[in-house]
Parts: sequence; structure tokens; C-alpha cells
Amino acid sequence: MSMLDKLKGLLKGHEDQARQGVEKAGDAFDTRTGNKYQSQTDTTQQKLNEQLGNRPPTDEQ
Repeated sequence: MSMLDKLKGLLKGHEDQARQGVEKAGDAFDTRTGNKYQSQTDTTQQKLNEQLGNRPPTDEQ
């Protein structure tokens, strides 16, 4: 069992909370770096959200 499978098992049922944590961590990182790495942070957040399964609602919804 891979580390990712273990994490998915721990997060099962708590995807929304994990997604919020990913967003907060990315935003905090952007703030501390002065948005120097914003595009890389956004890509990382997107990939983590994809791994969590359900995609977050967009701003248009």
C-alpha cells in the first residue's frame, strides 16, 4: 500500500476539510513568498484536489 493510498484512507469522508486545508496552506505560502511562486502553488493545489477525488465547486456555481 502506497503512502497516497494510506492518506486517501485517512481522509475518506473528510475531503472538504482536506481541500480547505490545501487552500489555506497554499494561500499562506503565497503570502509569505509575495506571490513569487503563485503559478506553481496553484498547480500544486489543483493536483492535490484532483487526488482527493471530488473536485471543488467553481466560483461560478
